Parts: sequence; C-alpha cells; structure tokens
Amino acid sequence: MYYYPRLRRLRKDRDMKQRQIALVLDIDQRVYSNYETGKREIPTRLVMKLADFYKTSTDYILGRTSQAVPYPPARLNPAYKNR
Repeated sequence: MYYYPRLRRLRKDRDMKQRQIALVLDIDQRVYSNYETGKREIPTRLVMKLADFYKTSTDYILGRTSQAVPYPPARLNPAYKNR
C-alpha cells in the first residue's frame, strides 16, 4: 500500500481540511494536496511530524503496518537496570 491513501484517511477521520494539515506542517495547501494524491513524495521530516500530530507511527503512515496505534514503549530488562 502506498502512503498517500493513509494521509487522506487520517485527515478525513479527524474531519480536517487539507488547508488545516498544511498549516500544521507549515507548507502550502497545494503542496500537501500533491502528497495526498501521490503526485509528490513527502519528505521524511513531514512524515515524522504527521505521525506525532496524529499520534500514530511513521510505519503506519508509510503502509508498513496496519496498526494505527504506535508501538508500546520498550521495557528495559531489569537485569540491565543498574549497569
């Protein structure tokens, strides 16, 4: 799966306009529209910003997982705690 359908779905699920997401990313709405339609590749820094904004993982946005919820925080093995 390509990432651009996910961009649209995430935005639509929150009932937001492209203009609003473009403001979050500090870019022009037409540029964001090109990301969402797959006409232009989205830079990594913006994928990271969107993942933070939507509270999801970059892997979800990029289509590498179907889990929208981010990974749980890693737990340090107690054996390594005092090293």
